[in-house]
Amino acid sequence: MKKQLLTLLALTCATLAHAQSPANKPSQEKLQSNAEAFSEKSGSLLQKQFEDVGSIKSCKIQVATFTDLINGQKTLAVRLEKPYSNSVSSDSKIALLDPDEIDALLKSLKIMQEKVFVTNPAQGTYTEVNYTSRGGFKAGCYYDKKAWTTFMKLEKYDGNSYVWFESADTQKLIDLILLAKDKLK
Repeated sequence: MKKQLLTLLALTCATLAHAQSPANKPSQEKLQSNAEAFSEKSGSLLQKQFEDVGSIKSCKIQVATFTDLINGQKTLAVRLEKPYSNSVSSDSKIALLDPDEIDALLKSLKIMQEKVFVTNPAQGTYTEVNYTSRGGFKAGCYYDKKAWTTFMKLEKYDGNSYVWFESADTQKLIDLILLAKDKLK
């Protein structure tokens, strides 16, 4: 009987140890755009240039150009930056959108503008609509308390990276993203 208990205890411990292994834990991996991966590539001498396009609320929109000066490879992205500070520190919240993500973002914003903002979900029904990029950037809106609230979240796991604006400001965001898209060519 004692031997069976020890065997059972050993199996339980092994099962618990396996369940806690890094491979089985949920991860908060850093999602990356292609431009972020390129800009963090080791073994390169990287030049970074940021051309201002405009801003909406506290968020600056730029075109980022990353050039590897060793091999001449270049990549472009739309860069969104929001300054953030608290009593301890200050930094910027940044998102990079790859050129192949821009059309989906623009289409999503247009659908929100033309089809979502004109609806009124049933009273008491919280409704959320959002676009998410491969790097974790979100642009969306939610309906609560009889009104649509519009937002961008620059970094997936950072609640301080939200940019809030009125649904009426969506056209300004679309216009700025279109300007940036034209500069990506």
